[in-house]
Amino acid sequence: MYSFFDTILYPLEWFVAFVMVGFHKIFTAIGMPASNGWTWALSIVGLVILLRILLIPLFVKQIKSSRRMQLIQPEIQKIQKKYKGKKDAESRQKMTEETMELYKKTGTNPFSSCMPILLQSPFFFALFRVLDRLKDIGSGNHHPIGWMTKSLAKQAESSHLFDVQLSASFMHPGDSPMAATRFLTVLLIVIMSVTVFTTQHQLMRKNMPASALDNPLAKQQKYIMYIMPVFFAVSGVNFPIGVLLYWVTTNLWTMGQQFYTIRRMPAPGSAAEKALEERRRAKGKPIAKLSIPGLSSGDGDASAVELAKAKTPPGRPGLVTSDGGTAGKSGGQRVQPKRNNKKRKR
Repeated sequence: MYSFFDTILYPLEWFVAFVMVGFHKIFTAIGMPASNGWTWALSIVGLVILLRILLIPLFVKQIKSSRRMQLIQPEIQKIQKKYKGKKDAESRQKMTEETMELYKKTGTNPFSSCMPILLQSPFFFALFRVLDRLKDIGSGNHHPIGWMTKSLAKQAESSHLFDVQLSASFMHPGDSPMAATRFLTVLLIVIMSVTVFTTQHQLMRKNMPASALDNPLAKQQKYIMYIMPVFFAVSGVNFPIGVLLYWVTTNLWTMGQQFYTIRRMPAPGSAAEKALEERRRAKGKPIAKLSIPGLSSGDGDASAVELAKAKTPPGRPGLVTSDGGTAGKSGGQRVQPKRNNKKRKR
């Protein structure tokens, strides 16, 4: 079992070691000391940034899928209400088939929101294994991984950040001072917990419509908001300082990325969407809401109305036309169409 797991993770370990050493060479070339702990710490930060940049397309898909999921919630509730109280196997199967048909019709993937996290996890474990094996690679008890040769592994393993080795942990400080190791570990765990709590709190407070706060997904995110800090406190004491640094960096990236997304691409019906509409109205820009063709909720018509309202000059309201424009003059009176007799005479 161990050999199989080792075989699966080895390509990722090679990638992690390759990127870390690559960034280490870049920082060394610009004048940073090769054996300095900050040089290796920034190499880990560079690994996180590169990985998150590569995951941006998946993150965009996650946002679009999440917004579609929120738009089709009324339709899902209709399906659930239709089969409410029916516990036979045939009814459950029909409900599942109708739900999957709705997903297919609207192009929604309920599992895409988990993809960035799932794809990050193997790289996280690969980094953990690379840092955990630095001492073995440096002593020759383990073969080199990628560009992580014996000499570089020994250099990385002996590098210090605030007098603490990057391979040291709360439970196993190694040659590092125990007090400094535990203080730095606790500090990084606190930062991790605060960033995760802030990210989840921001998501629930600004980017969720009021109607969605009572569904199972919102309750699950609320549990995550309070459970994750406890998880970090329990599991973080076993991770090396380098892995905790990786986790802190990716949490900070997630928090900043979500702040930008909520401000520019808020969820439909959320407080963030209302704030965006107010900002666009203040700047005189048109407002276009996300809609999915084929839904019975009429979101597409609502988008046209909002767009027309945004285009209508102040003090001169007009009626909304089928193409989303406005008709009529001052006072909102409708102009009757006139018959063109010239074409008929010709």
